[in-house]
Amino acid sequence: MATTELFDRALRRRRRDRAQPGYAAHDFLRAAMLDGIAERLDSVTRPMVDILDLGCFDGAFVPPPGSRVIRADAGFGFAAAARGVQCDEDRLPFADASFDCVVSAGVLDQVNDVPGALALARRVLKPDGLFLGAFLGAGSLATLKPALLAAEPDRAIARVHPQIDVRSAGDLMMRAGFALPVADIETLTVRYSGLGRLLDDLRGMAATNLLRGTPPLTRAALAAAAQGFAARADPDGRTPERFQIVFLTGWAPDPSQPKPAKRGSATASLAAALKEGGSAS
Repeated sequence: MATTELFDRALRRRRRDRAQPGYAAHDFLRAAMLDGIAERLDSVTRPMVDILDLGCFDGAFVPPPGSRVIRADAGFGFAAAARGVQCDEDRLPFADASFDCVVSAGVLDQVNDVPGALALARRVLKPDGLFLGAFLGAGSLATLKPALLAAEPDRAIARVHPQIDVRSAGDLMMRAGFALPVADIETLTVRYSGLGRLLDDLRGMAATNLLRGTPPLTRAALAAAAQGFAARADPDGRTPERFQIVFLTGWAPDPSQPKPAKRGSATASLAAALKEGGSAS
C-alpha cells in the first residue's frame, strides 16, 4: 500500500463495515443522489442491460426494468449484504467493455485516485456506455469546518478531507476520456439540533474523516466545536449545514456520437447574432 495515498484504505473499509448495520437511518444524502441519477437515467432512451452499481452501500439503486446489476463496494459488509463484489473504485476487477452503464453514488470523494477511478469506469463501459456519478463536492459542511478549526486554535489540522468543485469534476471527466461530459451541482441544506446529531449522520453514512495520520479530536476540542456549531444556529436553535452534491454524466467514446462542429463551419457570424439580439432591447 502506497504511503503517499491521501486516504487510509483499511480505515475506510472498517468505517463502512461499522456503518452498514444502521445505514438506513442515515441514507438521506445518497437517496438524494440516487433520485438525481434516476432522473438522468430516465431520459436515456437506449436500453441499459448490464449495469455496475459502484459503491453500492445497501443496494438501494433500482435499475430500469430488464437490467442486470452487479453491485460493488469497498466495504465487506455492504458488498456481502448486496451479494456483490468487494473492491476499491480505483482498483476494479472487471473486464473492459463489460457494462452498458456505471452508476456511482456517494463514494468518489473518498477515493485516493479519482482520475484513475473515472478512467477505469470508462474502460469497463461498452462503447457508447453511460457513466452517472454523484458525490459530495466543494462547499459541503460549510458550518462544521470553521467550527472544527476554531476549536483547535493552536494546531491546524484538516478534519474534513479535500473536496472537488464542479468545474474540476468536469475536467476530471474529460481527462478520463469521457465523451460529452457534464458536471452540475445541487445543494441540500439540513438543519441540526446540535453537532452531535450531525456527527451521528456522518458516522452512519460512513462519511467521517479518512485522512491518513489525523490525530483524534480531544474532548475539550469537541466541546469547543459543539459550542461553535451552536453559535451558528438560527433563532429556533437549529444550525443549518450545507451539502453540495456534484452530479457527473459522461459517455464512453463511440463513432456514432455527435462531434463538435469544425472551426469556421458556422453559417452565421456571432457579431451579427449579437447585433440582432441588441436591436430588440
